[in-house]
Amino acid sequence: MIYVTKRRYRNVSSSLAAPALLLMLYLVIPVVYLLFTLPWYAVPEQLADPEAIGALITSLLSATLATVVIALFGVPLGYLLARKEFPARGLFTLLVYLPLVFPPVVSGILLLLLYGPYGLIGTPFASAGLELDSSFAGVVLAQIFVASPFVIIAARSAFEAVDPALEQVAATLGKGSLAIFWQVNLPVARAGIIAGLLLGWLRALGEFGATVVMAYHPYTLPVYLYVQLSGTGVNAALPLVLLTLAVSFIGVGLVLWFQHMGRQREAQ
Repeated sequence: MIYVTKRRYRNVSSSLAAPALLLMLYLVIPVVYLLFTLPWYAVPEQLADPEAIGALITSLLSATLATVVIALFGVPLGYLLARKEFPARGLFTLLVYLPLVFPPVVSGILLLLLYGPYGLIGTPFASAGLELDSSFAGVVLAQIFVASPFVIIAARSAFEAVDPALEQVAATLGKGSLAIFWQVNLPVARAGIIAGLLLGWLRALGEFGATVVMAYHPYTLPVYLYVQLSGTGVNAALPLVLLTLAVSFIGVGLVLWFQHMGRQREAQ
């Protein structure tokens, strides 16, 4: 019986291997092909362009600032959705997921209606000479909107994985709810939250649609890449694609490492 079960398991695994491998090839081949078609001689000159450097700096700074803001507000929200029962919990969860399904351009239009020079929030700023759109603030606002779900959902999952028995033990020792959050939930869920923050940072770094509507200037790296592509062609954009891939590889590698650390902590 055990032998038959193992054989069936191997047959199922073999049947699933082919479509899994085909999808992996579909995902990997474009990246590998880029490395063979990239004009490597032009990479140093293209990446040394002051506009490219400025776009990269803008992206790094805005994505980092957006992630900090999301962490301050999104991690507590993830905790509430994971640990607390309240009437609007289902509605809150729905609203958190909405930016994931909105086309990025739609997200940008929604933000422009609110924060633009004639918007409810943007009008007072514009009257004071501080327009939120077409500015660094507009870039950050767009990135916060599209990247928040990644952090909130990851934080919720990380807090849901915390053993309730740990909270009960802390409560019996006289710890209040805030102390339990800081001393029990947050340390245990830390790896999953950091992975979510990195995913949010990567999403903010790569945002194009909402950013190009909300704040075309200053250029972020994705917007500048599009400008180069539409203005001078594919070859001029390839070094910037390489730069974006390098940053993404590092970020995804860190996400996987923190997820691995989280699983190891759960197993202990």
